[in-house]
Amino acid sequence: MPLYEYHCPKCGHDFDELVRFSEVDKIPTCPNCGAEDTHKKISAGAVIGSSSSGSGAAISRPASSPFT
Repeated sequence: MPLYEYHCPKCGHDFDELVRFSEVDKIPTCPNCGAEDTHKKISAGAVIGSSSSGSGAAISRPASSPFT
């Protein structure tokens, strides 16, 4: 099940929710205030690798990583 991020415009609460593929179009209620008009946020994808800008910002992986 994918994890989606939602925002409630009524109370400003951001929350995550695991959603079944069969229920992707269903809009969850806000766990903070109970509002039913929450909105799915656009999430940044995970990026693995090093920076080409030379800033030295790279993601380190544990020694047991299958990607090493």
